[in-house]
Amino acid sequence: MRFHADLHIHSKYSRACSRDSDLAHLTRWARHKGVTLMGTGDFTHPSWFALLREGLVPAEPGLFRLRDDLDREVARTLPSSVASAPVRFMLTVEVSTVYRRGGRTRKLHHLVNVPGFEAAETFNRELGKVGDLGADGRPTLGLDSRDLLEIALNSGEGSYLVPAHVWTPWFGVFGSKSGFDTVEECYGDLSGHIFALETGLSSDPEMNRRVSMLDGYRLVSYSDAHSPPRIGRETTVLDTDLDYFAVLDALRTGAGYEGTVEFFPEEGRYHLDGHRKCGVRLEPAETRRLGGICPVCGKPLTVGVLSRVEDLADRSEGVRPAGDVSVSEELVPLPEIVGEILGVGPGSKKVAGEADRLVAALGPELRILQEVPVGDLEARLPRLGEAIGRLRRGEVIREPGFDGEYGVIRLFSPGEREAPTLFDTPADDTD
Repeated sequence: MRFHADLHIHSKYSRACSRDSDLAHLTRWARHKGVTLMGTGDFTHPSWFALLREGLVPAEPGLFRLRDDLDREVARTLPSSVASAPVRFMLTVEVSTVYRRGGRTRKLHHLVNVPGFEAAETFNRELGKVGDLGADGRPTLGLDSRDLLEIALNSGEGSYLVPAHVWTPWFGVFGSKSGFDTVEECYGDLSGHIFALETGLSSDPEMNRRVSMLDGYRLVSYSDAHSPPRIGRETTVLDTDLDYFAVLDALRTGAGYEGTVEFFPEEGRYHLDGHRKCGVRLEPAETRRLGGICPVCGKPLTVGVLSRVEDLADRSEGVRPAGDVSVSEELVPLPEIVGEILGVGPGSKKVAGEADRLVAALGPELRILQEVPVGDLEARLPRLGEAIGRLRRGEVIREPGFDGEYGVIRLFSPGEREAPTLFDTPADDTD
């Protein structure tokens, strides 16, 4: 079975996250987007854990689905084109660790996945000895990354850890502010248990392939959604049984791992270097020429993802490791495309209504972006076929993000269509 997985999301119990981030809304938006396998996020939070226990029922091995009565209510809010699509949940959480190592403060984020509530309870019990799990859905703990990995591995057979958005300046394992240069430096004697890395919104697999030491890792992409409409903006594509252990095996071995759906990395918040307050955005070569110092305020620049990739790269662009047949496809979320066509922000009611009509007629958003013939799209909304045709060919206009500022990807130049100057996307994500 070929499906999209999004295993990095947050609940309403995480800071700066939507109050709608509950099981019903997550299920609804997973169907709307075309995502089959969802992470629960935040299972360490006591209140969210209780809601997961109450609202989910066992499905395939290690996976869960929404309780029947709740699922019927969700289905009533959706068009028939997506209302009955299967959605499964895997118990997941992002954990933030803050500690001193090698004379530096390390602030790193990690994704932990477990195969059931018993393993989750064991994991929570051990983490509860370190810090207050009720303070935030993404707990911040004074714990070494290596020790967090050990706790995850000991929580139950099949539990595993994936380093999150690995290039993000402050919170990635390779980040410029508090990271390391290798996985081994970070996770020490247990680093052999790391087999997948989340690339994050500001990088894509092509960038990561420039670093040969990453050849042995599966490169996964997830949305890091802080609100349900952000689900599915990045996904990992799998062709396996819908089963926790089948997914685990695909990530370990590559068998059944098809590739990823990506943001254009320029749209991520930390793609280039710069200073947002000073309005300074720089390519890596410019940053090196300036010695990493902002030319306006004289303070250190925020060194972004592209610079860090170039620091560690030992390959030219476009080189693919032997045996790597995975495919990554860069997309723009449907509301951004519709908003550009209509001349309004992607979060507007006008865009939401149009996107709902398209999904009702043509199926989930990911299918619209990837598969529906452009002629059928054009018949539903003028210029939509042209826009998505360009998207599929990679013919986009890129304004890269930097220092926490999202980039912008456009399908039409100002001379073709006057597009809004700002997308109303809140800065609600780590990467």
